[in-house]
This record gives sequence, C-alpha cells and structure tokens, in this order.
Amino acid sequence: MNTMTMKELAEKLSKIDFCMFNTDGGSGKINSRPMSNNGDVEYDGDSWFFSYEDTRKVAEIDRNTRVALTFTAPPSLLGKPGIFIAIDGEASLIRDEAQFEEHWVKDLDRWFTAGIDTPGIILIKVSARTVEYWDGEENGRIDLPSANTVARGAV
Repeated sequence: MNTMTMKELAEKLSKIDFCMFNTDGGSGKINSRPMSNNGDVEYDGDSWFFSYEDTRKVAEIDRNTRVALTFTAPPSLLGKPGIFIAIDGEASLIRDEAQFEEHWVKDLDRWFTAGIDTPGIILIKVSARTVEYWDGEENGRIDLPSANTVARGAV
C-alpha cells in the first residue's frame, strides 16, 4: 500500500548522501558506482549529480539515458529498520554553468577544486519515472510522468 507522497520521499532522499548509480554498460551489462546527490533532490523526483565529462558513466548515458538509483538508510537507534529506495529514471547531461551554480554545494570543492570552473565538469539530472520504497513494514510505488513527456511540455 502506497502511503508516502513524493514530497515525503524526497525529504528522506535528501538525508541519504550516497546511492548506487546504475547505467547500461551495453551488451547486457549494468554498471554501478557510488554517487552523492549532495541532498539535492526535488519533490518532482529530480536528483542532481556532478561528475566529469570524460567518464564511462557519461558515455553510457549518451548512449542510453535510462538509469537506476538505489538508496539505503541505516536502521534507527531505536531499532526501526532503515529505508530502501529504488528509482528508475531518465538521465540528462547538463553543461550549463548557470545550472552548475544553482546546484553547487560547498562539499563539492573536495572533488572539483576549481568549483564550477573545473575543466570537464558536468551535471547529471536524473528524472524519476518510478520510485519504489520499503520502510519497515511500509512499502509502495510512485509512478511519475515520463521524463520525455515532461520535456516535451517544458518551455
């Protein structure tokens, strides 16, 4: 039974720093790597990730925009199980410095020493299509509008 809203899930996601970011590696292979969204999660299902342009994940997104993210939060101190969240989504590659600035957080300076002026930096936006969650005995699925449908209706 679905009892959480996307807003409630986005709030939980913003508190989980790392996820496994999965891309289509071709020839039936799925490639996974840890990535931080730096708490940058929007209520409509968008998550934002900074990376370098010359990575395998960016090449894979260029070939196939379909990605999956998995998040896990540990159990609480009171023993309540942690939450597990799986996102099926569409990735888009953003090279716009104004968007870099909008999504930049100070913690990123560790990985990108010249800030938004770091050579080869890129922003990956993942727009969720479906979000499934398991939170103790509660679980559910939220279907969101397709990223392609949203893009066609955008300005």
